Amino acid sequence: MNENWTPTDYPSTPPAAAANQQQRGSRLVVPVLIASLLSAGLAAGGTALVVNQEGGGSTTIVRQVANPANSSSALGSSAMPVASSGGMSIEAMYQQYGNGVVRVEHSNGLGSGFVIDSEGHILTNAHVVDGAQGDVTVSFSNNEKVVAKVIGVDNATDVALLKVDVPSSALTVIPLGDSSTVKVGNQVVAIGNPFGQDRTVTSGIVSAVARSIQAPNGFSINDAIQTDASINHGNSGGPLLDGMGQVIGINSQINTGGQANSGSVGIAFAVPINLVKQVTADIMATGKAQHAWLGVRLSDVDPTLASQIKIGSDYGAMVAAVTTGSPAAKAGLEGATGQTTIGGRSYAVGGDVIIEANGAKIEDVKGLQAAVSALKPGDKLELVVKTRSGETKNITVTLGDQPQDPTALAG
Repeated sequence: MNENWTPTDYPSTPPAAAANQQQRGSRLVVPVLIASLLSAGLAAGGTALVVNQEGGGSTTIVRQVANPANSSSALGSSAMPVASSGGMSIEAMYQQYGNGVVRVEHSNGLGSGFVIDSEGHILTNAHVVDGAQGDVTVSFSNNEKVVAKVIGVDNATDVALLKVDVPSSALTVIPLGDSSTVKVGNQVVAIGNPFGQDRTVTSGIVSAVARSIQAPNGFSINDAIQTDASINHGNSGGPLLDGMGQVIGINSQINTGGQANSGSVGIAFAVPINLVKQVTADIMATGKAQHAWLGVRLSDVDPTLASQIKIGSDYGAMVAAVTTGSPAAKAGLEGATGQTTIGGRSYAVGGDVIIEANGAKIEDVKGLQAAVSALKPGDKLELVVKTRSGETKNITVTLGDQPQDPTALAG
């Protein structure tokens, strides 16, 4: 359900989870957009799709910005401010950047967003603006609503770029940081509009990095940041800030512990800002993001598997399956022929084992993800594989465009 609360009609309990909520065992992960009771019914560069067999889902891999700390180069001509090199108190951070957090509303939903440049560009989640009937509006600290233009939406990464036509003097720009430097235990601050409570600030730490969360289109977003900062419905699209007041992620989902109507239980996820920068640069340049596609499902190879099954290597990424018509299929990569269980862990067996990509040794699935993340659609990926017969073979893959609909990957 994806609807809009009126400003004075916030419930005392969280609303029902949005339609694209994800149930994983006893864990329920939901977008943190507020939905209402008013109706019956939520620049060059790119990402690449592979699938982790063990995780049971797809993994979106992103090409990192060449210099992710330099947000102005990542986003073209839009100048980004640089935060101070020293740490900031939460009070100082809120006073300096709180007014840069906005309220994003439309007929079917309410969420958060934040200003990223003096030209009026605003970042939020794709699921915040999904289902909008009529205008999307943005409210600043004076509560005045301004109609925002939706520049572009990327459902593969849950990113949306808006723009408002207001004087630059009316804008508080929040600087973008570098999510690749985020460490577990780092202090973080979240600002947003939980249950419509404008510009609420909460704090916590980075609980984990390199998490995988589901995007609105069903693919997965890699390298998400997990935090215990209190995040609730309505925080979607708001910034997660580091100790210097720089945005390191967009708050997007919460784990409700299996309770669809629950609020924060101390497990929330943010889309990493380095990915957001690249997607934003693509949208500014072309109106949409680019996502390179390999078209395989993968499973890790380790010494335990190698000791039991003759696969020609004790490291690498096993090709568990190849999507029909994909770049991998066209290049001749072959998927697994079976499955085995060793020590309670399931392994795909019989497929090509990728041990090298573009000259770099591939230790595991994450290694291949990192190699692909440096590329974009149309780029070539030079692979060295061990075949099921034990032969070493060189394969060149020309990466394609990721399908918008994951059901297209049924092959």
